[in-house]
This record gives sequence, structure tokens and C-alpha cells, in this order.
Amino acid sequence: MKSAAVVLAGLLALGAYYVYLPLPGTVSQPWRLMALDAAFRVAQDTCNLAHFLGIGHHLRVLNFLIGSFDQTNSQTSERVKITDTQFDGVEVRVYEPSQEGEKRLKRSVVYIHGGGWALASARGGYYNNLCLVMAESLDAVIVSIEYRLVPDFHFPAQFDDVMNAVKHFMLPEVLAHYSVDPNRVAISGDSAGGNLAAAVCQEMTQEENVTNQFKLQALIYPVLQPLDFNTPSYQQNEITAVLSRFVMVKFWLDYFNGDYDFAFSMMMNNHTALDVDLVSPFRERLDWTFLLPSRFRKNYKPAVPATGKAEIIQALPALLDVRAAPLLAEREVFRLQPKTYILTCEIDVLRDDGLMYAKRLEKAGVEVTVDHFEDCFHGCMIFTVWPTNFFAGHLTRDSYIKWLDQNL
Repeated sequence: MKSAAVVLAGLLALGAYYVYLPLPGTVSQPWRLMALDAAFRVAQDTCNLAHFLGIGHHLRVLNFLIGSFDQTNSQTSERVKITDTQFDGVEVRVYEPSQEGEKRLKRSVVYIHGGGWALASARGGYYNNLCLVMAESLDAVIVSIEYRLVPDFHFPAQFDDVMNAVKHFMLPEVLAHYSVDPNRVAISGDSAGGNLAAAVCQEMTQEENVTNQFKLQALIYPVLQPLDFNTPSYQQNEITAVLSRFVMVKFWLDYFNGDYDFAFSMMMNNHTALDVDLVSPFRERLDWTFLLPSRFRKNYKPAVPATGKAEIIQALPALLDVRAAPLLAEREVFRLQPKTYILTCEIDVLRDDGLMYAKRLEKAGVEVTVDHFEDCFHGCMIFTVWPTNFFAGHLTRDSYIKWLDQNL
């Protein structure tokens, strides 16, 4: 009996150690966030084991687990018609608010879901519920794009899918079919979806044969560059809830179909050391010592090794491709961008990606709204339904929708 009690106490202590995660005092519902993070880490560890045993690729298994859970909280509405269709061969889900009385043109948002280019779905509960709320709150047509995922497809497949679907939707006859005002369309996305939204928006503004352009772009804690994994937010949140630095580096490597052996070198910025000449033209475009306000720089120091591993850039040239890293685009491209909203969270390795993007847009003359939340964490906006119901989710979602309502 005593031995069983000792074993039980040991298991409880191990469980508490696994669940507990130091969090800033500002975060709301800290224990709920720790539980969410622990559940995600358990799922990741399980999938890594499945990968090791040859059962399946860890991301494919993880997406299956997430998808199985995600379907349990999917909502519907009698006031919104939901249609699954294809735009130029790309799967999309379209949300159309009911037309009452005289038919009139509506505003619209093209939404691109997050998940490290590898996880989640436009048809899953989290993003279905978000787009449903957007359609109802904004009385707008929402187009949610179901792009192809890693590990079955790698960059630039995801970019190409979103670009093709967007160009199809923006055709005059397609906008007319959905009763959308061509002058009131926004593009938006969160995390990796924010990356794709920014990249596609940049590409669209440079297309000469595009009839209609986006009025707005709205980027939710976007991931925008893979060259500096030692920005203040990466250093501050190196080990934090939902998305750690190591996990983000692995997402980038999976996106580019790169070798995991590069991961630790990239975490040290060895792929962008001073002797890596290919990176030189891009350095000032993500110089956070200049692009970040002092309150975000704090006392952190840049990590710029004198010597590094040029072979990483040579093996993964997409690291310098603006379609993957929109923050690296030239000033002339930033000058063409529409009015922009960027939502950032303090408890997020990607905070500074969004803040640097906002600064570069401002310097190029673009009107930008930065919506920063001190007590929120990466991914929070979709967590608004039990059992992953967070105050942070409702707070960020409502603020985001309010900005769209006022500006679209």
C-alpha cells in the first residue's frame, strides 16, 4: 500500500512538472493555458513517437488528432449559408449571410487559416466557427481557403493555392455571382495564414492584369520571416505556451522540406551569420534594433554570429524568397500595400514579426493599426468554445472584427 502511494505521488509530481509552465503575471486564466499547452505537447510527443515507430509522419498524425477533436465543436447558423466548392481547383468554404429584402452588394473577407502550413482546416470547427461569427457580425461574404498541407506538399504549393483561389474570387464575374462589392474586399489570416495573406497581398498589388485589389489586409499574429530566431520576442518566449522557438523552427523546416539537422543551427542564427553573403541584402529589412520600439526591445541583444553555416541557405534558398518571407520584400512593394491591421500578442515568439512588418509599412506610407495584447498568447483568437474557451480568444476576436466592421 505504501509503495502504491509513493508511485502515485511520483506520478502526480511528474504530471504537475509536465503541466506547469512559467507564464507572465499578466496572462489571464494561466492554469487553463498551461493545460492547453500540456495537451498540445502530449499530442506532439505521441506523434513524434508514432513517427519514430514508422506509423506515420508526425505532422500527418497530429493533424488527424487535431481534426478529430476539432469536429466536435463545429457550429452552424440558419442565417448563414455555407457552401464547399472550388476556386480554380482549390477547395474553399464560402459563408453567405442571408439576403433579406432587396438584394445588395456585400463586403467580403478572404480568410486563410493558420497551423504552421501543416495543421488545421477551413472545414474544422475552430475556423468554421470564426468565419461563421465573421459572416454574421459583418454581414459579409467570407471565403475560407483550404490550401494543401505539409507534409504532403511543401512551399510554394500553399502560396500557389491561395494565390490561385484569390485571383479567381476577385474576377468581376465571380464577385458578382456572390453579390460582393469589388471595392470592399479584405484579405486576412492568422499565424501561417497571416504569412500567406501578406505574401499574396504583396503579389496581387504587383499584378498588372488584376482588375480588383484588396481594400484591406488584416494579419493576426503572422509569421513573416525565417532569418532571425533571436528577436526579443523569440528570446523572451523561447519556451512558452502553444508555440516555442524550436517548434516554430521545425515548422519552417517542414514548410521547405528541409533537414531537421539544421534546426539548432538556425535557432542560433548560424544560417544568417555575417559571413553568409547571400543574406547581406536583407539584413536591414529586419533590423529589429531599429524597427522595434524600445519597450519591446527591452535589454535583449541581437544574435549575429561572425561565422556560420552558409550551406543552410544554399540547401534552402526559399529562406530568402519573399513569397515565404514577406518581411523581406523591398520598400517599393510595401508602398503598394493596402490599409493594414496587425494583431500581436505579448506571449508569442512571433510578436516582433508583426511589429516589424507594421513599422516597415508605416515607413512606406501605409496606414497601419497595431492591436497589441499584453495578456494574450499565440493562437488564442480561435479558442472561444468549450473546452478551449479563453477570455483572450473573445477579446482578440471581438477587437479584430470591430476593426473590420469600421474599416471595410
